[in-house]
Amino acid sequence: MIGLPLLSTLLVLLLLFGLSLLWLELRHRLRPASPLRLRPGSFDVRRSGESVEVSGEIRIENPHGRMEVFVPEIKVEPVLLGKGSLAEVKRSVSITPLHPDEEARADGYWFAYIVKGHKRTAARIDLRFTAPTGVNVAELLDTLWLDIRWINYGPFGRLERRDGILVPLQRPEPIQADQASWRAGEGCRVLPLRTHLLGVLDNPQEVLERYAGSLIQPGDVLTIGETPLAVIQGRYHHPSTVEPSLLARQLCRVFHPTSSLATACGLQSLIDVVGPARVLCAWLAGTALKAVGSKGWFYRLAGDQARLIDDVTGTTPPYDQTIVLGPQDPQAFCEAMARSLGVGVAVVDVNDLGRVKVLASNSGCDEALLHRALRPNPAGNANERTPLVLVRPA
Repeated sequence: MIGLPLLSTLLVLLLLFGLSLLWLELRHRLRPASPLRLRPGSFDVRRSGESVEVSGEIRIENPHGRMEVFVPEIKVEPVLLGKGSLAEVKRSVSITPLHPDEEARADGYWFAYIVKGHKRTAARIDLRFTAPTGVNVAELLDTLWLDIRWINYGPFGRLERRDGILVPLQRPEPIQADQASWRAGEGCRVLPLRTHLLGVLDNPQEVLERYAGSLIQPGDVLTIGETPLAVIQGRYHHPSTVEPSLLARQLCRVFHPTSSLATACGLQSLIDVVGPARVLCAWLAGTALKAVGSKGWFYRLAGDQARLIDDVTGTTPPYDQTIVLGPQDPQAFCEAMARSLGVGVAVVDVNDLGRVKVLASNSGCDEALLHRALRPNPAGNANERTPLVLVRPA
């Protein structure tokens, strides 16, 4: 029987632990933060042999009811991916404010603008890429990454923000039925489908219909990788925008060096999603259970995002410079796409070691079939650009 002094000590320790968790959560939630959100509008690409021109809009929204936030600076740096050397490609960039209540300056200067509560503003971005005579720049350039760096200034202080928008400059033609090279699997056939580099400008339903619409048949299952779906949903951010807490800097050291949680920014990204108290409790419980031979409890207790976060270098360029979270609500996505396409749809996470995880699938989907079909990892983990895989029962 526990004596009264020991019981009192345990209660005090539990109280102190609870207060520590409460302090962690409050400190996390009260960090300086700006309410502004940058969203891409539509982008248009015009290609000729001599030049590639891109124009589009970005929108800055303030969902806060009372806070007014300044945007004193905004810069756009184009990063190009191509099929060869880009040393001779010349670039020009211009940003034109599209404020609802102020005229843009003729000299192109971005003047400090206040985004009031429940208001928004926008800007047009125009880019032109040219190359010397004899270089077909339209064929050379493949993908454009817009690295947008902007300042938020307000009651929270001065924050440097960084966002990225991927603009595909080339799109492969969809495979036709008579061109398809199916691979034989265990009781099935498998067809990886090549796409352009995907990003926030893409509509996921349009992507699935464009690259698989002419191939699918009743009984098929169309899969999409969890990371490509996440980047379409905009669930990525640059490490420079992450402020690692003391908890993240210390706790990341206990993870295996190859884990995406083994860096302070990677672990902080998980903390930002689920909160510091849950991460700390998951680690304490996971460590205790691991000591008695039961492994993997940290990931179960910390939630799905703990397994799905891809740290820097974990994805294909240019996302290799960012931290990518897992997709949002993959179950709803699968159900909606299955109704639209008339076939099974699944979101999967597969690696070269034969590990297949079906994050979500529509009701009635044969997940056992997917495990057999995807175990050889037909989509690959390099730069194959085959985020879609069509599985057909034999």
